[in-house]
Amino acid sequence: MSYWQNFRMGGPDLVLVLRYRKAVTYGFHVLLGALEEHETATRYDVRFGDTPEATAEHIRTAIATGAKALVLWSFYSPDAAALAEELAHIRRLADGPSVLHIAGGVHATAEPVQTLDAGWDIAAVGEGETTLLKLVDAVGEPAGVTGLVYRDATGDIIKTGRPERRALDDFRGFSLRWDRFNALEITRGCIYACRFCQTPFMFSARFRHRSIANVRWHVDRMRERGLRDVRFITPTALSYGSRTEEPDLDAVEELLASCREGIGPGGRVFFGSFPSEIRPEHVSREALRLVRKYCDNTNIIVGAQSGSDRVLDAAKRGHGVEEVKRAARLGIEEGFRINVDMIFGMPGEGPGDVGDSLRLARELADLGARIHAHTFMPLPGTPWRDAPAGDVAPETISEVDRLSQRGALYGHWQKQRDHAVRLAAAAEAYPRPGRSRTILPTLPAGDSC
Repeated sequence: MSYWQNFRMGGPDLVLVLRYRKAVTYGFHVLLGALEEHETATRYDVRFGDTPEATAEHIRTAIATGAKALVLWSFYSPDAAALAEELAHIRRLADGPSVLHIAGGVHATAEPVQTLDAGWDIAAVGEGETTLLKLVDAVGEPAGVTGLVYRDATGDIIKTGRPERRALDDFRGFSLRWDRFNALEITRGCIYACRFCQTPFMFSARFRHRSIANVRWHVDRMRERGLRDVRFITPTALSYGSRTEEPDLDAVEELLASCREGIGPGGRVFFGSFPSEIRPEHVSREALRLVRKYCDNTNIIVGAQSGSDRVLDAAKRGHGVEEVKRAARLGIEEGFRINVDMIFGMPGEGPGDVGDSLRLARELADLGARIHAHTFMPLPGTPWRDAPAGDVAPETISEVDRLSQRGALYGHWQKQRDHAVRLAAAAEAYPRPGRSRTILPTLPAGDSC
């Protein structure tokens, strides 16, 4: 029996209230895409809480109708503390025994106990599609639903195990029923497992790709709805179709050609720009010319992260500084504006490493590239979760400011310094048993790789 048949028979048994914030809409759209095809005996409704007050109002309405309210949250680690305060505010506005707040996403996956202590009733661990569908079937009761961590009536921690990992083609990448669209996830997981990145440790260190036929289905639906822009979510754009570290440019071309045809002459295709990036060692003239042939973006994001080979090796990036320089040169020669991600304050980074990064930043800026600057944050769920917060020396700040004034550098690196301090404090408050705090030794001033 479908959702609409159930709903016409009476009021809902379950109301799903999404704390719907602009920063995390993509994940919710994927969940809704899975939900809209799911056959269930549960009568449910979906509500979007665009503000804390609207979220509380939806909760009050659910309570008044006798339905259980399952409030869905998703957030990144830097936002966890602020969202915990918002949760407490919503509970003051509307709460009751039939209300459950469940947090999902990378932070809840990496730090479920910390999430519970911050006020949420349930932490959803790992990929959320099958977990949500089972929760709907169970009318919000967590017992027996895999992918959850919660406390029982005695306060003991209950872990129900990892949820099933399914092929991307099994679920829609956005929601037609609720008319919620977003960039399309074409790859989940990442084989590179960089030590600062949450992606491979939440989704596994291997690639799962959405098939070209399935991507085309989504593009066709977008065109039918009058949408013009096709963008992709992927940890490494030129890895599409590959299972290894080597790009499969035939698969990439087939993907882009199908999307170009599908979106039509009035549409646009973006690849290798936000919200995806290209690894520097994957950049080649052939690859760049594929992007130019089928796509509309004139800028490309290249992930460098550091100008020190020593730091790159410690981070397990899988490439060196020379590959970054080569990628920038090739991209600019082929007519693209190159944006290069760099992280300052990496674990063990010494004065020599900082000097190498600043020299690389200046060299890239002189070529015509722009630096997208970040401050290292010890993100939960990563091997560097217990590393100290990223610190940026005053002389480094001065040089970064000079690049910014030239228009050669941008980013929220200053705000990330504050986030990093909070994350480091949280990691210290919730130590992982048996994990050492081994950090890359620094080099003395003046040394370089």
